[in-house]
Amino acid sequence: MLIDVIAGARPNFMKIAPIIAAIEVQQKAGADIHYRLIHTGQHYDKKMSADFFEQLNIPTPHHNLEVGSGTQAEQAGRIMIGYEQLLMQQPCDLCVVVGDVTSTMACSIAAKKMNNIKVAHVEAGIRSGDWTMPEEINRIVTDSITDYFFTTSEVANNSLRRSGVKEEQIFFVGNTMIDTLYRQMPRFIQPEAWEKFGLTEKGYIIMTLHRPANVDNKEKLTELIGEIVNSSQGIPLVFPVHPRTAKMLESAGISAPNLHVIEPLGYLEFNYLVKNAKAVITDSGGITEETTVMGIPCMTLRDSTERPETCTVGTNELVGTNPKAIPPAMETLFSGNWKKGGIPEMWDGKTSPRIVAHIMQLFGVKQAESAIA
Repeated sequence: MLIDVIAGARPNFMKIAPIIAAIEVQQKAGADIHYRLIHTGQHYDKKMSADFFEQLNIPTPHHNLEVGSGTQAEQAGRIMIGYEQLLMQQPCDLCVVVGDVTSTMACSIAAKKMNNIKVAHVEAGIRSGDWTMPEEINRIVTDSITDYFFTTSEVANNSLRRSGVKEEQIFFVGNTMIDTLYRQMPRFIQPEAWEKFGLTEKGYIIMTLHRPANVDNKEKLTELIGEIVNSSQGIPLVFPVHPRTAKMLESAGISAPNLHVIEPLGYLEFNYLVKNAKAVITDSGGITEETTVMGIPCMTLRDSTERPETCTVGTNELVGTNPKAIPPAMETLFSGNWKKGGIPEMWDGKTSPRIVAHIMQLFGVKQAESAIA
């Protein structure tokens, strides 16, 4: 069978790497399973794309649609056109999409319209309830036309059930992001920032902010950073910045002696800093999963999350977007009273082999005996 594995943006790369590795294990053992890696080019900057492929040992894509920048509608349109052309040349048996970026939705639509090619959604069923987030629209549209739903939690399972998905379509397998984390943890790289800013274990905080609600308004961003700086007790704040955020910081003239703004980091360098940090302050969803597994306190500057298990089980707290909520959270952190947290069910680093095993069973492909754990 031929599987198309779709990747378009930085969050996808960590999710597809272990899936491809699991397919290759079966393939090398003699199973009749093949894949075609398709990079849509949604993220095309070297720091956002090529570096991740190299660090995570992801093979060179079979096809790069090179859609480049543009509005979400422009990107989605170009992705659908490019992927449709590939499918017309050689259709696949299954289109595997991951996460919730524009590429996820666009390739799902193109596949379903092309002779009703089956779609498998990895990380299906997660919901934030916030329809102002483009990712939420992508999730809902993708899940509305998906055939096989691979989920990270029982919360996601229940979300799908409530929307009418049949039980036999839902496969609770765990989290492929965590497969990559466990696999790459021994390879983490100390970045230049460690020596440059005199960082020490548990002696600094990592920040990542990129959501429009936090960074697109100059006054709001200034107030957020101000509250973080003022309640940080002077310890280093390391802030790898998204290009859009960098422009806003510069325009607002935001700076502080302990605020260290740096360029985006590779996966291995960034997670080295996360693993050794006192805490992480973020508005990302994926990072909250990684901090949960690494046991690092995490403050999420959002009013909702599509990953509630990082709060109910893990080390994450939903602080919200009100800057005044930051000082109390920081006080809890510095007083040593942050919750310890645990690791959600099936986040064990073995999700991708489970996904591939289910796919092979669904399509009647016999697993190679030597590849069965």
